[in-house]
Amino acid sequence: MTTDVERAGGTEAAGRGATRLLLSYPYVLGGSMCLGLAGANAARVHGAGVAVAALGAAFAAALCADAHARVAVLALGLLLAGWWWGSARLDALDSSVLRSHIGETEPAAVVVTGPSRSNGFLLRVPARVLRFGSMEVGEAVLLQLPVGRSPPQGAILGLDARIQQPRPASHGFDERTWLRRHGVHVVVTGKHWWIVGRRGGVGGYADRVRSWLARSLAPGLTGERRAVLEGIVLGEDEGLSPGLRDAFRASGLYHLLAVSGQNVLFVAMGVLALAWVLGLPRWLGEVGALAGIASYVLAVGSQPSVVRAGIAGALGSIAWLSARQRDRWHFLVVGALVLLAWNPYTLLDAGFQLSFAAVVAIFVALPRAQRLIAGYPVPRVAGEAVAVSVACGLATAPVLWFQFGRIPLYSVPANALAAPVVAPLLGLAFAAAIADPISPAMAGLIASVNGCLAAYLAWCARLVAGLPGAVVSSSAGLGALLLLASSLVLLAVGGADRNRRRP
Repeated sequence: MTTDVERAGGTEAAGRGATRLLLSYPYVLGGSMCLGLAGANAARVHGAGVAVAALGAAFAAALCADAHARVAVLALGLLLAGWWWGSARLDALDSSVLRSHIGETEPAAVVVTGPSRSNGFLLRVPARVLRFGSMEVGEAVLLQLPVGRSPPQGAILGLDARIQQPRPASHGFDERTWLRRHGVHVVVTGKHWWIVGRRGGVGGYADRVRSWLARSLAPGLTGERRAVLEGIVLGEDEGLSPGLRDAFRASGLYHLLAVSGQNVLFVAMGVLALAWVLGLPRWLGEVGALAGIASYVLAVGSQPSVVRAGIAGALGSIAWLSARQRDRWHFLVVGALVLLAWNPYTLLDAGFQLSFAAVVAIFVALPRAQRLIAGYPVPRVAGEAVAVSVACGLATAPVLWFQFGRIPLYSVPANALAAPVVAPLLGLAFAAAIADPISPAMAGLIASVNGCLAAYLAWCARLVAGLPGAVVSSSAGLGALLLLASSLVLLAVGGADRNRRRP
């Protein structure tokens, strides 16, 4: 018969097994909560019932003797908790104080929260209304001003504000829905504005870092070259001409103008290298890398790609500081969890879908693509660039078609042409920003060299965009592209199988 000691030992072993399972596969639990957060977009739950059920599942998991059952019940609890939290966040994002004041005009105080954009007729500025008439508000809005000087980011403006509805759907773009998913429900218009102050706190710090980067990453450069550098480093394409912006889209190089993990990697590695040069201990360099990543993410804004990369970089430093093993899938799931917990509507955002599809493709499909290309006489650097382009291109093509109804056909050769200069361009841009306060002449020299790289990228975009059939936007073209993609996938699988059968 089983003794009490044996039963206690079995229970303790089961507990250790569950603990090991949780520590080995944390992305299973994180993925469950992400699924609940995403599910709130399909159906919302209200009341405390689901929250109580989630807590009940957590207690039930603690009582489960079987390790796998414990993880399964806990995953169910986290899914319910994510569903409840996602519903609450969507309700909060959909609420608006100013919507009931549409058509009214009152003196207002508005803080500029991002860079302005011009459509040739109006300046469109992301902002937050602090005060409208006698009301203290604190609501995100789209601010529309006459074309002219742009208000600086972080400035608090005074103006006579009129509340209007966003534009309805037109020409395939539903601006009203797009703004609502970002918590914006009204448009504020004004003819005259004046600066009455600047915001402080974390937002003010982000404004100062962004201003420093924008001022010092390309000293002495103007025009197109500076605009390309600002687009790649800050994720801001406002300085590009409409023609060049369209060329980046048609060539499949537009992703370079969205801040990515490579930017965050350069920030972290730059801080670590500086700590090494100064003879500082590694732990202090990792702490500095955390601060640098946080500062950069705050400066460039909450783009899904940069938030995901920033979280991954921060977790990497934390893992080193705590002597934990690094798990790239864990980092990816945590990034998705943070983004969806803040705004579950992010799941429907093209940037979120493209960023995560590309990263998953790199994790899953890239090794196969590399093995396939390894059998051909291609230089290693060029082969890696082609492999990344093929893997990411196949993964993001469905998203591009679904979101925009068009797919750049030559994105693989375009990215292969651009890849050799992207990393040096980023490195030189950050080097110029660091050197500018110390030696403006050296910073100017670095920027002039970097301007040549920026001009080369613009040339690549125009060259590829000008090729016949650069963009697929018809059903027949999509069918041909799917056939080609299927052939490439089958070829990759076959090549991988042959490599495995080799002695």
